[in-house]
Amino acid sequence: MYAGEREVRPQSPVTVSRLQRMKRDGEKIAALTAYDYSFASVLESAGMDVILVGDSLGMVMQGRETTLPVTVDEIIYHSRCVAAGRQRALLMVDMPFMSYATLDQALANAARLMKEGGAHMVKLEGAGEQAELVSRLTLAGIPVCAHLGLQPQLVHKIGGYKVQGREDAAAQVMFDDARLLQDAGADALLLECVPAALAERISRALRIPVIGIGAGPGCDGQILVLQDMIGITPGRTPKFSRDFMQGQGSVQDAVAAYVQAVKAVSFPAEEHCF
Repeated sequence: MYAGEREVRPQSPVTVSRLQRMKRDGEKIAALTAYDYSFASVLESAGMDVILVGDSLGMVMQGRETTLPVTVDEIIYHSRCVAAGRQRALLMVDMPFMSYATLDQALANAARLMKEGGAHMVKLEGAGEQAELVSRLTLAGIPVCAHLGLQPQLVHKIGGYKVQGREDAAAQVMFDDARLLQDAGADALLLECVPAALAERISRALRIPVIGIGAGPGCDGQILVLQDMIGITPGRTPKFSRDFMQGQGSVQDAVAAYVQAVKAVSFPAEEHCF
């Protein structure tokens, strides 16, 4: 080492307990999706806290109309690619549609995501009826992120991609479900397309970190689909997203700007909220 040169020590990995500590300390959690080694490396270098290998890959990588066709084998493949590019970020991986229809099936597939895909946490959609499943996974040593609000795997049942929890009764059900899932052992909660006031109420009521997408600035963290965030998704950009490539010279700069905006609570702004 040259005289005067400072030793750069690598940051410690983001863990479940660290996410919980970030919530307690009021530090916002920055998260993005990624599906391959190269982009995972970009997110890692920008200081991303959480990288999600989402079943959204069915739409943004495979060109499907929904997330439903994505298989466990496909998501494991992409998870392996992302795992090779991460060092510090916590790796969260979606459980695809119908991969957790029964308790035994859920345990087997979640174990595969961790053992073969390198996941640190699995994410599953579903309300209070998933509490028993969350409890079983937790007892098996598998960290779980629950997912409430808009659940893309239910797109055909709910009739499209719509904001959830607008009416008082629906909002109370979601609030109660969030508490039930926390009490069942969920380590984190993702809220998608939820009115900002409701999301903030849930975030304040829970001990576990709440990460929002289209859920306002009152959540403990934010997540976007990478392709939306850099403005390359075909069609209209979702209301809750922002093209961070504008004014930036590279994807690396755009991702770094996103992390900074989340940490500074300048994103999401009012125009991104419901």
